[in-house]
Amino acid sequence: MNLTPEQREQVASEVKRFASDLHLSDDQKEKLQNAFTDARAKMGDYMQEHPGITRADIARHVISRRDEIRQRVVNFLTPDQLKTWDTEVVKAKEFLGQNLAA
Repeated sequence: MNLTPEQREQVASEVKRFASDLHLSDDQKEKLQNAFTDARAKMGDYMQEHPGITRADIARHVISRRDEIRQRVVNFLTPDQLKTWDTEVVKAKEFLGQNLAA
């Protein structure tokens, strides 16, 4: 998905705010970073295996893996952090949904 520089900045700011709101320990920060790195790599592999993939196809792929992604963070977030995570995921879905429709 191609984002404008302004959208990328907005996403970066939101991720920083979100990470701050979670009050992650150093161990949790490392685990979350590893999860993001792994997810980016898997998405990159998927896109290479499916040249010409559309935004809608990417969205469907991410949606199909949503439970797997959530289970990974459940393994290291506290219940309160998980509530914050779930709230932020809803916001992200709304943001990304708007951009997928564009």
